[in-house]
Amino acid sequence: MAKKVLVIEDDAHIADLLRLYLEKDGFEVCIAPDGGKGISEFERFSPDLVLLDIMLPVLDGWGVCREIRATSKTPIIMLTAKGETFDKINGLEMGADDYVTKPFDIKELLARVHAVLRRYDDSPDGSKKKLVFDKLEINMESFELVVDGKRIEAPPKEMELLFHLASSPNRVYTRNQLLDEVWGFDYFGDSRTVDVHIKRLREKLENVSDKWCLKTVWSVGYKFELL
Repeated sequence: MAKKVLVIEDDAHIADLLRLYLEKDGFEVCIAPDGGKGISEFERFSPDLVLLDIMLPVLDGWGVCREIRATSKTPIIMLTAKGETFDKINGLEMGADDYVTKPFDIKELLARVHAVLRRYDDSPDGSKKKLVFDKLEINMESFELVVDGKRIEAPPKEMELLFHLASSPNRVYTRNQLLDEVWGFDYFGDSRTVDVHIKRLREKLENVSDKWCLKTVWSVGYKFELL
């Protein structure tokens, strides 16, 4: 069965171009010209992935992203014309999985679509779907994060990053390694993407336990350290 992509984009030329190339690549495509219709089409169409423009009428991309993340972990790739760091970081912090700056290369965008979908399809093998540490449970089967007995909301990418680090305690990963191994392809963005996700994870995990921590290894990267 073809994967379904919802394109929420008010520029008809860009929307038609995306439909053309996505359908040529085997996807079923639905177009929504504004944020309000984007939300209703998301509920009706049940897409496997959303391509979401930021500058939209009725409801902007930030609002659409918040609405989707309130009920769903469906992957989202943000489309931004500005290319500003604030837009990129803001989208990632809201739970977007990736971003593409306009004008974009269609081959790059398709590569990102396939990579994001592949990450969601490739679940960890049976014995490694759940990790348990002191006051911490990371369950990738249900995408649940339990901290000190309480279920904590975390976007899929934060879950994947934490799971990856915690699967190899005390191993140091460079930012580029994490981009390649967690994001699953040669990432076109910059290493601040990792820093943003680590920052958000620390807000959820800091001072929870004296037996482990997310540690920065200066000038190198990060590790999940057992104390």
